Amino acid sequence: MELDQRRSAKRGANMAKPIVAIIGRPNVGKSTFFNYIIGKRISIVEDKPGVTRDRVYADASWRDRSFTLIDTGGIEPESEDIILSQMRNQANMAMDIADVIIFLTDIKQGVTADDKEISIMLKKSKKPIILVCNKSDNVGEPPAELYEFYNLGLGDPMPISSTNALGLGDVLDAIYEKLPAKNENEEENEIINVAIIGKPNVGKSSLVNKILGENRVIVSNVAGTTRDAIDSYFENNIGKYNFIDTAGIRRKSKVTESIEKFSIMRTLFAVERADVCLLMIDATEGVTEQDTKIAGEAHEAGKGIIIVINKWDEVDKTTGTLEKYKKEVYEKLAYITYAPILFISAKTGQRVDKLFEMINNVANQNSLRVSTAMLNQVINEAIAVVQPPTDKGRRLKILYATQASTKPPTFVIFVNKKELFHFSYERYLVNQIRANFGLEGTPVRVICREKEEEK
Repeated sequence: MELDQRRSAKRGANMAKPIVAIIGRPNVGKSTFFNYIIGKRISIVEDKPGVTRDRVYADASWRDRSFTLIDTGGIEPESEDIILSQMRNQANMAMDIADVIIFLTDIKQGVTADDKEISIMLKKSKKPIILVCNKSDNVGEPPAELYEFYNLGLGDPMPISSTNALGLGDVLDAIYEKLPAKNENEEENEIINVAIIGKPNVGKSSLVNKILGENRVIVSNVAGTTRDAIDSYFENNIGKYNFIDTAGIRRKSKVTESIEKFSIMRTLFAVERADVCLLMIDATEGVTEQDTKIAGEAHEAGKGIIIVINKWDEVDKTTGTLEKYKKEVYEKLAYITYAPILFISAKTGQRVDKLFEMINNVANQNSLRVSTAMLNQVINEAIAVVQPPTDKGRRLKILYATQASTKPPTFVIFVNKKELFHFSYERYLVNQIRANFGLEGTPVRVICREKEEEK
């Protein structure tokens, strides 16, 4: 079993977007580099050491390869300062999960003692390293100062200027070359990745243990015992599953330790890797504001979602208790009313066996493809029942529709004028699509385009 779990963990990791971490001393230009690559001003850029205290991450792509780029606080290896020590821990954690590491240095300052210490840390990581010398602001021959960086023993240094956008394409090419190969193994596609998400101490680890029949994950009444995302492989006569037990996401006011912030990122990566997310809610507490935020992460990521109400055995019940509870859940999670609800007890195993068929169904719905002919038949019937809206004498015309992609099902609807395509009518069409094709447990995306945009 443990061997299978380790293999599954590796498979699950390969199915996620590769992770590229930017590592270096404070004030070498990591945030400027990060902001340029992702095309948005996410990291704060200020000429003051230690401005970026926590990792910031965002998706980027180059040459048809997508990856997650992490900006980190600077490393000062020998610092005793509490904040700098936490920044060092943050960077170490980012290195731990990275597939490729960019070691950013400052060519104007030359190789420092800290650079040498960091290079030793990076060599021990055994990860692909790209040595980048920032603030090489002149076009032309590489500056003479560049050759000093060969002493770090990390291969050829690459001169760039993040501020002036010089040499960044070469760095992106180097990242592309070092990214792990795309995994297209058909056998792996049979495995459904299931992320178990929710607040701390709602029973996520207990559910994994009940499914596996062993104490795979430490279970404790202390909230937040699970700090990392842990993979566990499970197979039965219904299917093959990789359960990803995640650290619970706390309210921001309670996120004080750097390791807790790292756990949040782990959880978000687990959601990204997942085919289906089990949103676990404590039946004794009901849906909280934090639950709505966690659900929003899975919804926005386009993942299949099942709402799992745990500790149902601890709730006093009378006639109609279950239906009343379900109604209250949907009222508070109004944007994921498409998600089915299952009431369980991870402690006793009550109804846990019903999860597997539900997971299979939601995973299939999330990857469902509808033929263009059937889709347009449903759209035309919907239009005949409820006419498209008008505005100042102009009526919206639905020309035709097609499915653009799956995971989640995404439909493109071509119209005469996009500004006439009101949200209320879009919601009506989505409801009609759901009524005809099911799509239980999955978000549905609609993209509106004018006919002229088709080319």
